[in-house]
Amino acid sequence: MRTTPTILHLDMDAFFASAEQASKPSLRGKAVVVGGLGPRGVVATASYEARVFGVNSAMPMAQARRRAPNAAYLVPRFGLYREVSEQVMGLLRALSPLVEPLSLDEAFVDLEAGGTAWDEASARLTGAKLRADIRAVTGLTGSVGLAASKMLAKIASEQAKPDGLVLIEPGTERALLGPLPVRTLPGVGPATGDHLRRAGITTVEELAEAGEDELVRLVGKAHGHALFAMALAHDERPVVAERETKSVSVEDTYDVDIHERVRVELEVQRLADRCVRRLRRAALSGRTIVLKVRRYDFSTLTRSETLRGPTDDPGVVREAAARLLEGVDTTGGVRLLGVGVTGLADYTQEDLFAQAQAAAAGEPAAEEHAADEPSEAAAAAGETAPAERRWPSGHDVRHAEFGHGWVQGSGLGRVTVRFETPYSGPGRVRTFRTDDPQLEPADPLPLVERRPEDAGGPPAGTGPSVSAVGTHGSGPGDQVSSEPASRPKSRSGGGGDATSRP
Repeated sequence: MRTTPTILHLDMDAFFASAEQASKPSLRGKAVVVGGLGPRGVVATASYEARVFGVNSAMPMAQARRRAPNAAYLVPRFGLYREVSEQVMGLLRALSPLVEPLSLDEAFVDLEAGGTAWDEASARLTGAKLRADIRAVTGLTGSVGLAASKMLAKIASEQAKPDGLVLIEPGTERALLGPLPVRTLPGVGPATGDHLRRAGITTVEELAEAGEDELVRLVGKAHGHALFAMALAHDERPVVAERETKSVSVEDTYDVDIHERVRVELEVQRLADRCVRRLRRAALSGRTIVLKVRRYDFSTLTRSETLRGPTDDPGVVREAAARLLEGVDTTGGVRLLGVGVTGLADYTQEDLFAQAQAAAAGEPAAEEHAADEPSEAAAAAGETAPAERRWPSGHDVRHAEFGHGWVQGSGLGRVTVRFETPYSGPGRVRTFRTDDPQLEPADPLPLVERRPEDAGGPPAGTGPSVSAVGTHGSGPGDQVSSEPASRPKSRSGGGGDATSRP
């Protein structure tokens, strides 16, 4: 068992909301909520200012609006968040070959495997330098936990929030874990937590005192053994460099239930095309097509069909999804639809017969639909006039006269824009017609302005120029050397063996 605190857990602070605050000077220090803005939307991330009012992730957006009516409510910009995440992950991979991303804003790193930490002092220095580098490259802050295991490192990063660093010293683990609630441990969800509470076990210390046999009796053999080990601060899970993708899927929740069968069929076709685009971006194909339907009464049906071989052909996926839909009754209304592909492979079994038929007919083989292709629903309705442009709240725009800004809101044929950039002060607000030819959607600006002398680019492994995410002021104690941590010359420089699990 590892005894040195060389497992690092990074958790970016209120990632989506911080990104929005960093790119919008007028929102810095104010309550910001990012998520779906429709009647059935949920909160993806709330800034710390919004959390004061009781707004939290996964909360229904309607409830969030009641608790914080004056907050800024914004539609997520996932492209921006992904770019910033890639920069952060690049910084982590510069520290070690063993980086295990958990989400866009969270990851484990085995510092010992990269030779960047071997004791408490070097681990603390590496963690402090990482936080400084993240701030310099992205304009954001992240909280770092350091410990001898993944479980403890994650607990440490939670204690470090926001914008801090906590190292759990060897020998103090049991004392730290004891008073914490059982839900703190990995694998203890609401159901298990309630089951343990009914048995009189609410803290990790009580979990350890109950004994392994009692835990096995309460929650089963495998779970009971694992819980007892974690209660004693034993966690042997290694940091996994890569996780195999098991499925690719997309789904949409609708603000109003869909009742028309034709509309349901068109939505399934659209989702199938989106799913194939994701497959192709990941250079994958799959054998099993999955359809998910959540009906008006919240009952959820899942249907699947396995093909003879893996495919990334949009026509094949659309046809399979349509066949699956034929067996689902949607007359009462549909609130959610999803299409997915499992049984993934990194190759495609070509349908040579279908290709030959297409060639004989002088037609191109089925190709992926462009993302901006007019919808089939519009075509079916015989629409000829262009649809009114949509201006999602929080998204970037550029005006020919006033420059770069972001959408504060839109409706009734008008769109309100605040003109400011990540490097300016709070900007002025102006209102335009939604079809104003001088107003166009724009790409996000980098959160950290690049000067000519910065042409050398960000630190190794961070990819192209910065494009994004929230900022907090520099915290105390962040003045560390810009040189990477390295072993003393009297010690060997090799890292630990790289290990992984499926």
